[in-house]
Amino acid sequence: MYVIGTAGHVDHGKSRLVEALTGTNPDRLAEEQARGLTIELGFAWLTLPSGREVSMVDVPGHVRFVRHMLAGAGAIDLALFVVAADEGVMPQTREHLAILDLLGVAHAVVALTKCDLVDDAEWLELVEEELRDLLAPTTLAGAPVVRVSAITGQGLDALRAALDAALDRVPPPRDRGRPRLGIDRVFTMAGFGTVVTGTLLDGRLRVGDSVEAVPGGPTARIRGLQTHRSEREQAEPGTRVAVNLAGVAVEQLRRGQVLAPPGRLAPVRSLDARVRVLDGRALRHNLRVTLHTGADEAEARVRVLGRAPAAEDGTDGGPLGALAAGAEGWCQLVLREPAAVLPGDRFVLRVSDETVAGGTVVDVNPPRHRRSDPATLERLRSLAAGTPEARALAALQRVEPCDSAAVAAAAELDAEAAAQALVALVAQGAARGLPTPGGEPASTIYASVEGLRRLSAQLTRALEDHEREHPLRHAMRREELRSRLGLPQREFAALLDAMGAALALRGEGGQGVARAGWMPQLTAAQRRAAEETVATLEQAGIAPPRLELDPELVAYLDGAGLVIDCGDGVVLGARAFEQARRRVEATLQGGDGTLAELRDALGTNRRAAQALLETLDRRGVTRREGDARVLAGRTA
Repeated sequence: MYVIGTAGHVDHGKSRLVEALTGTNPDRLAEEQARGLTIELGFAWLTLPSGREVSMVDVPGHVRFVRHMLAGAGAIDLALFVVAADEGVMPQTREHLAILDLLGVAHAVVALTKCDLVDDAEWLELVEEELRDLLAPTTLAGAPVVRVSAITGQGLDALRAALDAALDRVPPPRDRGRPRLGIDRVFTMAGFGTVVTGTLLDGRLRVGDSVEAVPGGPTARIRGLQTHRSEREQAEPGTRVAVNLAGVAVEQLRRGQVLAPPGRLAPVRSLDARVRVLDGRALRHNLRVTLHTGADEAEARVRVLGRAPAAEDGTDGGPLGALAAGAEGWCQLVLREPAAVLPGDRFVLRVSDETVAGGTVVDVNPPRHRRSDPATLERLRSLAAGTPEARALAALQRVEPCDSAAVAAAAELDAEAAAQALVALVAQGAARGLPTPGGEPASTIYASVEGLRRLSAQLTRALEDHEREHPLRHAMRREELRSRLGLPQREFAALLDAMGAALALRGEGGQGVARAGWMPQLTAAQRRAAEETVATLEQAGIAPPRLELDPELVAYLDGAGLVIDCGDGVVLGARAFEQARRRVEATLQGGDGTLAELRDALGTNRRAAQALLETLDRRGVTRREGDARVLAGRTA
């Protein structure tokens, strides 16, 4: 199934033509019908002479509603470009054509409407000639022109046939197994609840599927699907779909969000793109623009990439200050709020009420570039060319550190192609393979060279922050550090191993991480307090009193091996702990022992015995089996 979208100047008869073709008035709002002016997107469907059923999206033509037009034009297969015969080319005729051209819409039929109002055949020829000249430098060049009247019915059959013939040349919708539906309407339907509509791209949706509204939206379950008011169990790519969502309110959704399987579509805060600037004004570096992509719009700042030509005296021109009117170049767009975008998506840039540029997304969530770095531009050219290595590197930089399977999914490569691309990137020095220490099964974690540098710097900063916050601690707990970096266990272990001599693993089982060479330093007062604390605890033996101890000082003494912090306020001197350990081992030589029995053998209270035994469990001295403990390696 395909989607046809109208375009053209206000009052040139787009909605009337859609109604004449389909029998459905796309102006559904009372205000639109009263004013005779399309304000919002309208929808209808049509069966063509071949039997092909198509969806139709009718867009506003007024200059004030171009943003709504963009929301409808972002996912069409064929443009129905409407020009009134009595007026000819008008301002929004030109702007809508520029938008279709920037969006890469390559298939169109031109409807010359209101022909019943023009008796002058020569005038009609002049209008057609002007139209062909206007279309010639655009993606719509060569589109057939059909003279029609929505009032008399003149040319409507010819127009249907022309649409059918044009769709014969449109490639079938892609099914990449990665469904996404850009929401262009959100409403409540009595008896159903929340409904959203949009054009489904790149995959299928099924009743019962879970979907997530990206960015920032909730997760919901698909209760029902409709296409052209017919219930469907499954929606196919390329179709206009109404999705009934369970468990979500209309207030939680908005136009521009994208429905996708949970976790499959990451919010985008920056993107690299090939940009073409329209004639009329330059695209300045740091210019604030509105980015229109799919049905969404987002405020963004333009970073122009590349170097200006050298001056006549040979002086380096430095980073580009702007892309000139009519020029093409590379830009990074930094979004104020996240959007749902993928590489290959087309977009339009507007400033105030003027369309100024557009282009193609090459990479999403890239690192911030040095604007005149030749390596950056070469990488972008490779990405635009679509080589597996370039796609794998761009994907790696989005999801690193990760394994080959994650890169394959992010880059949309098969497993073998992704593995080969990663091997090539490692050989080129663009990426590093990090073996997972003791991994089961053994696998390799990958990171770009720049990404590994960034991750190492983040880890080092986290340790330095910990040193400032806790100057008496010998190390940061491994799990606390992993949580601060937001890394999974396997990837975190690979990063620690890759940093090697820059780090020191300390404490029980190497569960503390510190910068190599870091050692806490006590003041004279702290040293005296430390000595008094150790003496008090050693004297108390394995029945320590409840003391008000400085937790930072205890952490220092524990890290230095002078005391053992068993938790729950139980702190033992190191010699006392060893005495207790030997007593527990001797007691359990004959079999097992309950907490009460071990408490009596230790000659201490229940709280101290509990904390001590849990510490011995963690250290692999004992193991709990039911209500008893045995020595590790034995059974009860």
